[in-house]
Amino acid sequence: MVRALLVPLRLGWLLMAAAVSFAADPREARLQPVAYDEVRVAGELGRRIDITIDNHLLKLDLDQFLTPFRQRTARGGYIGLGKLIDAVARFAAYRPEHRLKTLNRKLLRDVIALQEPDGYLGMMAPQSRIHALWDIHELSYVAHGLITEYELFGETVALEAARKIADYIIRHWHELPADWPKRTGVATHLAVTSLERTLIRLWRVTGDDRYKDFCLRQRQLADWAPPIELGRRPLIKGHIYAYVCRALAGLELYRHEPRDGLVEPAKRAVRFLLREDGLTVTGGAGQWECWTDDQDGRIALGETCATAYQIRLYDRLLRLSGRPEYGDLIERTVYNALFGAQSPDGRRIRYYTPFEGKRAYFELDTYCCPGNYRRIIAELPLLIYYRHAEGLAINLYAESRYRGRLPDGTAVTLVQRTRYPSSGSVEITVDPVRPARFALWLRVPLWATGATVRVNDGQPEPVSPGTYCKLSRRWRPGDRVSLNLPLRARLVRGRKQQYGRVAVLCGPLVYCLNPARNAVVSDWAAADLCRLTLDAKTLTGPLPDDSMRPGGTCVKVRAWPPGYRVVRPADFELVLTEFADPGGRATYFKVMLPAVVRDDELVGLEL
Repeated sequence: MVRALLVPLRLGWLLMAAAVSFAADPREARLQPVAYDEVRVAGELGRRIDITIDNHLLKLDLDQFLTPFRQRTARGGYIGLGKLIDAVARFAAYRPEHRLKTLNRKLLRDVIALQEPDGYLGMMAPQSRIHALWDIHELSYVAHGLITEYELFGETVALEAARKIADYIIRHWHELPADWPKRTGVATHLAVTSLERTLIRLWRVTGDDRYKDFCLRQRQLADWAPPIELGRRPLIKGHIYAYVCRALAGLELYRHEPRDGLVEPAKRAVRFLLREDGLTVTGGAGQWECWTDDQDGRIALGETCATAYQIRLYDRLLRLSGRPEYGDLIERTVYNALFGAQSPDGRRIRYYTPFEGKRAYFELDTYCCPGNYRRIIAELPLLIYYRHAEGLAINLYAESRYRGRLPDGTAVTLVQRTRYPSSGSVEITVDPVRPARFALWLRVPLWATGATVRVNDGQPEPVSPGTYCKLSRRWRPGDRVSLNLPLRARLVRGRKQQYGRVAVLCGPLVYCLNPARNAVVSDWAAADLCRLTLDAKTLTGPLPDDSMRPGGTCVKVRAWPPGYRVVRPADFELVLTEFADPGGRATYFKVMLPAVVRDDELVGLEL
């Protein structure tokens, strides 16, 4: 019977550690990433990957990135060449076609040729090197991208160039003045963002302890646990992207050296996001790049760099702890804050993605946010499937295929057939080359009340939201798993500045009001749109809507304008589109009581 095969346990509970939910030995992470050549993705995730490659990456002017490094006359500034190297390598590994392989080889060749004999591979004039703002930041990411080239393609020249860059930084570190933060106006950890992550990667692939020791002794990584600082203040210590990047460095070293201090910044960041109102309904966080807790959704919400690094943080914590809620955080952030930062055709990227008022595209292809957007999109294939000591886990639901091996070496293929997130129906074909016993873990989202699972022609069985459903059995070629995640439009209670209003969600998708899709409010200001009152009893959806993407969705609801008239029927019907709609201007609305309104399931979690 299927019921005997179902064990709806949290992975974190199955392999429980003491007070901390991480593995007792962090070197044995609960979940392990798969390889790029093992995964192919279609559906909306695959479409976003493809349009980022075809309509964005392959249309970039490489000279915009390389010319400053050829001239070497800058006295400050930032380009993001290393982020480009990293993204190109990852895309070429995922989709190894001629155009991408050619671009990857050319970019690597051109970059390596620019390295000076002493190891410097930046764009600063000689008198500005190291101490000029962002030089170490740029150098670190160039080395980071070169390490990716080595890890994915075995390019030893890339690894050697990365080592020379790291050695150059370490050799000249003492030249930084004691009052460097005061001179530059930013905290040191912000000015050298990614340095520690790069050195830890370099230590891991080379075994050279100098790189790890620099992080622990010179940079005191295990002792760094500053409080969350709200707002953009002097030295910008509340910079989300820089904070989370350094927290990730601690997590990645913790995998090899389990010191409690290395995980404290990550735990502090997650606690602030989930329990102290740091996270907004779209998954975005902060204003003007810095931590905030007021739920303000206007203008400078959700820097794209911060969004990308939040996703990476959730992924690393998911691997260490096995807590399925991190998967919920990943998908909420990806489908809303991340995809909302890209134009529907894929070409343009936003620096910020507010949920109230107009949204603007960034004018450059260089700099940090476009670079980090490309990188995180290139990492999406690695967020769907994970290896586990007992088998395999599925974190994200997407039309896709995994072709790899089980822990005992048996070759296996998993195929997902689904229109998720437009539909909650997921059909999974499990196809080992020969019958094999292993566990398949399926994440059941927190919002999925009434979810069921069925194996082959058995009866559907209920599974609990916010858990992993463990299917442990002897699998035969062609076995099928049917997962049903009921999609119903729901109203989520606003907090702080959104108090007294609600957002509309369905599954992981947040919906917004685009005035251009609703003639009756086409000339309204965003502040007035937020004063609309919804008639919750008329809320319907998800409904088909291809205006934003193939197979997309919308919801419909009747509403009253601001004022005294609240008698039924409501005055007009509104169409709310997916948050990635670039014309979205409002996400929170008033609601006619009585109405079923719930707290955001991601808020208040103890992780």
